[in-house]
Amino acid sequence: MKKLRWGVLGVAKIAVDRVVPAMQRGEASLVTAIASRDRAKADAAAAKLGIATAYGSYDALLADADVDAVYIPLPNHLHVPWTSRAAEAGKHVLCEKPIAMSAGEARGLIDVRDRTGVQIQEAFMIRAHPQWLKARELARDGPIGQLRSILGYFSYFNDTPTNIRNIAAFGGGGLMDIGCYLINVGRFIFDREPDRLLGLIDRDPVLKVDRMTSMLLDFGTGHLAATCSTQLMPYQRVHILGTRGRIEIEIPVNAPPDRPCRIFVDSGAGVETIELAICDQYTLQADLFSKAILEGRRTRPPLEDSVANMACIDAVFRSAETGRWEIPTADSPRPLPMS
Repeated sequence: MKKLRWGVLGVAKIAVDRVVPAMQRGEASLVTAIASRDRAKADAAAAKLGIATAYGSYDALLADADVDAVYIPLPNHLHVPWTSRAAEAGKHVLCEKPIAMSAGEARGLIDVRDRTGVQIQEAFMIRAHPQWLKARELARDGPIGQLRSILGYFSYFNDTPTNIRNIAAFGGGGLMDIGCYLINVGRFIFDREPDRLLGLIDRDPVLKVDRMTSMLLDFGTGHLAATCSTQLMPYQRVHILGTRGRIEIEIPVNAPPDRPCRIFVDSGAGVETIELAICDQYTLQADLFSKAILEGRRTRPPLEDSVANMACIDAVFRSAETGRWEIPTADSPRPLPMS
């Protein structure tokens, strides 16, 4: 079948080791070019991955007429500038999460999308994985009764000052890096936006980024309670609870591409284990995007969903400063930390 021709802006480890190799295995995705501001790094990545063309600047790749779409794995503060430049160059964009530094920035990308006519999507790869599609199906129509609560946890340990995840000016910290997944999961499973939320943040006294963030999202008929941390033992798990049972997602975010994922369903009469077929969520993500472009369809989820997710992130930051419930809105500014 025809394939969408991809370029990659940046040689981040996640891109070179995981995402790009997965894209190369896709039915509808062909990676033809990669760029870095350091030409030697671009050449090395291209040689490692078998990519035909390497560029020593991002603008040079955007000028390549043989590139239809770009994948952007750059640091958070560069997402909006380079997504905008790629769109203005006529390239469709799949940008890593979080797509912006605030909901207001993300909303500005809607204007860019509509003016240029390209597709722009945030790379929440978990939404492409069958385990989450199955979990949502079970939460809606399965054995757990009325959906009432989601409990989420996601952590790792990284206190290296020079790591981009620990640099506040680059959009570092746990909420932007991994807490965004937990918010996304709540919105995806409840299939609506929260009415209000609370946030509690512990900041690293030296790095000033949030090293542990807890949040409570009120979805009206149920709640999401979640904690993320960049300075705790590595762990991830999501529990979905209803009036008659529960669903447990064993590896909710970093789903392995080489073995089945498992969902545990407890309906009160014993625990059933559901195994999902082996797949790579990054391959699925790229192919879903590519096929939508090739078939002239809108990508799903749309960019508006990213604005809503960023609005929740902003509201968690606001709540942590005000100590009050906050309502997610793209029009409210995110406060600067008090310390």
